[in-house]
Amino acid sequence: MKNVFAAAVIAAVLHGLAWFGTLETPVLPDITGKVESLSFNVGAPREVWFGRPASLRDVTHALDVVRPVAHTIRTYTVSGIQAQVPALAKQRGIDVMLGLWLGRDADANRQEIETAVNLVRKYSNISAVVVGNETLLREDMTESALIDIIREVRTRVPVPVTTGETWDRWLKHRDLAEEVDFLAVHVLPYWEAIGAANAVGYTMERFRQIRETFPEKRAMIAEFGWPSRGYRNRDAGPDPMTQATIIREFIAEAARQGVSYNLMEAFDQPWKTMEGSVGPYWGVFDRDGTPKFSLAGAVGQPEQWRRGILALILGAVMTVLWLAFRRPTFGHALAMSIAGNALAAAVAVALLYPFENYLNFGSAFAWGLGMLLMAPLTLVTLGKLDEVAEVTLGPRPVRLWRIEDHPEAAAAPRPKVSIQVPACRENPDMLIETLNSLAALDYPDFEAVVIVNNTPDERLWRPVEARCAQLGARFKFLNFPKIDGFKAGALTAAMPYVASDAEILALIDADYVVAANWLTDLIPAFADPKVAMVQAPQDHRDGEGSVLARCMNAEYTGFFDIGMVQRNETDAIIAHGTMLLVRRAAFEAVGGWSSDTITEDTELGLRLYEAGFAARYTRRRYGWGLLPDTYRAFKTQRHRWAYGAVQIVRKHWRHMLPGAKTLTRDQKLHYVTGWLHWLSDAVGALAAVINLAWVPFVLFVGVMLPPIPFPLPILAAFAAGLLHCVLLYVARV
Repeated sequence: MKNVFAAAVIAAVLHGLAWFGTLETPVLPDITGKVESLSFNVGAPREVWFGRPASLRDVTHALDVVRPVAHTIRTYTVSGIQAQVPALAKQRGIDVMLGLWLGRDADANRQEIETAVNLVRKYSNISAVVVGNETLLREDMTESALIDIIREVRTRVPVPVTTGETWDRWLKHRDLAEEVDFLAVHVLPYWEAIGAANAVGYTMERFRQIRETFPEKRAMIAEFGWPSRGYRNRDAGPDPMTQATIIREFIAEAARQGVSYNLMEAFDQPWKTMEGSVGPYWGVFDRDGTPKFSLAGAVGQPEQWRRGILALILGAVMTVLWLAFRRPTFGHALAMSIAGNALAAAVAVALLYPFENYLNFGSAFAWGLGMLLMAPLTLVTLGKLDEVAEVTLGPRPVRLWRIEDHPEAAAAPRPKVSIQVPACRENPDMLIETLNSLAALDYPDFEAVVIVNNTPDERLWRPVEARCAQLGARFKFLNFPKIDGFKAGALTAAMPYVASDAEILALIDADYVVAANWLTDLIPAFADPKVAMVQAPQDHRDGEGSVLARCMNAEYTGFFDIGMVQRNETDAIIAHGTMLLVRRAAFEAVGGWSSDTITEDTELGLRLYEAGFAARYTRRRYGWGLLPDTYRAFKTQRHRWAYGAVQIVRKHWRHMLPGAKTLTRDQKLHYVTGWLHWLSDAVGALAAVINLAWVPFVLFVGVMLPPIPFPLPILAAFAAGLLHCVLLYVARV
């Protein structure tokens, strides 16, 4: 525990420095007084979930928030409740640059024009009229049609009239510039993928270009802003600190150069998802009117503090819970603590996402599903990281069975062994080769029971029967033409034919050629009465063939030389149906073979553990089989293992609960993380299907999906998987 505590403290200090020692503290110009103008729009839905329209109370609250900050507001439409903005603004001493919206609906356009004209005549605080917003950019209207409307409005109102367009549209449509009283120029460097460091300079350069092109026209930057969240547009990355920096630097530079401006925008607009995840986050206030940054003094970063504190807590909890009941070396504990803290940082960002962002149905659903899937992902990733740390920095394995470590084995009893060889439609030449290797065993007292089942073709079993007869009384040949229950059913049917004095049951596959010293070396492990099973690795005599064969063999080898070795240290190995030795008394005590799962060997091993028995494992190879000869066969085998794992989970999940006493904590941990490894592949496929099914909602409904939080832990898990593979194969295989 001392190593765990020391490692946790060191990792926490390093983690804290990473969060808080790297906080940006830029020196920003202080902005005194009010800003010139803010884009103002609360007429759209205020609630993301159900689209509740803005109320009069919403508008008055928004104006009360803006009043101490801005001299002027710029609106974009006079429809709905926005028509009341000039009157409410006048009561608060706020000027209005009145916008009317132009689209492709001529009737709606006429309504906007008439309402705007009436409002200008009625309210003296309207300082200008903006006829349309980026109408040419959206291609909603031709230049000539827009000019006609501008001319009409200019004749009907006593205030300056313009239209809002991006800087490049003003340069392209010079006739339009001749028709307005001043140029309302939009420069939004984020949308042009300009990096934050160049955003203000780029904006001023574009505005200088406008002034030089139209020297006789008054001009203002009618839209400038930077989002605080959303996706990265190449060099343009949104975040709260960047937004604060760019806005303050822009205001200061505009004042220095005498440039009139309007900031886009006053408030975040959570409904504005047509621009993607970045759309809702252009406000200098959040949706509720809380300033996102100060205009003077240091800019605080509360979200970084929240993330950092939560990440530190999660990192400490992960470290302590994972290592507290073990005895790791300091190196193992420190590596695991650092890795756990790194993973905790990614998880903290994901957990806090809904508290830092606006969620609609799509993003809330995605976040909830993501958090549900993150729990097993975190366990699997921690398991991999722990295995890397334990193998590379932990103590050497001490529970591996090696006959040379047990000189007392020479005098140990040699109980009778019954070797069971189930065979279903197997190649007879291959099976005879297996029998020949059994005949060469140097163990004094054994029998071999060949269990042919569900094999109607006599050409497959007659030669095997003849070879058993040639090898003598030790070799029993059984043939069950029809047996239910797969391999477990055949093994159960054979039990009445097993020698009554056989104390150890051995199990090998029909394609395995065994070493002569297999039983001689491993049977002495049963001298310990608690030991109920002894497992040797599976290996293959055709593993150097094709590229596929080499890859499959390397994967098998990694499991038996890495995972099984580490499991053995806490007595949590997985029983495999070949090269397996089982104490008969323990086997019968737990009920023998069960046919309610298709991985009867693994299920038997788990029942033996639940009954309080122990197991031993050796890395030494004593048997060599044949690999699946095609990828399809390999896939079928893995499907059977994965499906069997699900069946075992369904049958034994209660034993994995924290209060269950039948298994140790480490045994539960190894089995659960092992199952999650299998299930993660299926969940990954399900997630891919959900992603595809969600595409129409993104395209046609306008829902947002969280862009950042889940890629972080997923990428962390992917990196952990690569690290796990490379380091452990180098260390063990």
